[in-house]
Amino acid sequence: MKSIARLFSLLLFVLGTWFLPTTAPLAADAMGDMTFINPGDIKWGDVPPVLPKGAKIAVLTGDPFKPGAYVVRLMLPAGYKIPPHWHTQSENLTVISGAFYLGNGDTLDMAHAHLLQQGGYHSLPAKAHHFAFTKKPTVLQIHGEGPFDITYINPADDPSKASK
Repeated sequence: MKSIARLFSLLLFVLGTWFLPTTAPLAADAMGDMTFINPGDIKWGDVPPVLPKGAKIAVLTGDPFKPGAYVVRLMLPAGYKIPPHWHTQSENLTVISGAFYLGNGDTLDMAHAHLLQQGGYHSLPAKAHHFAFTKKPTVLQIHGEGPFDITYINPADDPSKASK
């Protein structure tokens, strides 16, 4: 029994010598890359011109307009509409508060939209034609791989073209 205990102690010593010094710096490095944002610290700004005016956006991590992972939040007013469009990359969204309506297709057909309530999640494949709207103030969290783009089915619906 004493030899097993000594062997176990030796094994712990060896493992501690090999692994503990290397895991502590890795943990410290990982902490440096973490992001902590409380609701009161979120910096909201106007949405970019590719989205209809009236909404606010907050970039939580990454840059949605560059390659790589990103997470943003959108604060949408009641009655906000995003005309039919598609994206080059897939898109994932979660309803933080309020309610969000999504529909498939090339026309904004409010009668055939799917309701996502608070806590609801939606995954949208790249190039899927869709539209969206709200009936009450809503906050969404969207994440995906950049660069984010939006191509409106009807070019006349593109607010970035209308503002020029």
